[in-house]
Amino acid sequence: MGNDTRFRMTRLRRTANAVVAGFIRYGISPSELQLLTTRGSRSGFLRTTPVSVQEDERGRFLVAPYGEVGWVHNIRKDGFATLRHGGWIEMVSVREVGPERAAPVLRAYLRHPRAAVVGPYFETTPDDSVEAFVAEAPKHPVFEIVRSTTIRI
Repeated sequence: MGNDTRFRMTRLRRTANAVVAGFIRYGISPSELQLLTTRGSRSGFLRTTPVSVQEDERGRFLVAPYGEVGWVHNIRKDGFATLRHGGWIEMVSVREVGPERAAPVLRAYLRHPRAAVVGPYFETTPDDSVEAFVAEAPKHPVFEIVRSTTIRI
């Protein structure tokens, strides 16, 4: 599995993100797929990327399957962002969680069909122990959505 696998933003991935973003913008996608918009930590410009929100009895979480990518730096700085799906925008405040809280969230995140895409970026598999995910957690930041307000646009 993937300890040598690193995320690279390629032309193909940029194109795929744009297509997926279009579907999400018009609400033609599963509800867990959202457009995350953060303010650039250095530039101040708004940055938008498709993400998959992990939701279960533990709460709602943003998972960074590719590690410390741009949106992770941005959301760490501000602590808030917007999520959009179709005609709904949700303003969210987030808090980064530690490895013990992140581990079961990461495990659940990989127990989803999305694992076909993001699985190679993990050293663990969905069948591994929660303890294995505690060790993996520092490589995949997890943010809990602690407050939100949803509006219709």
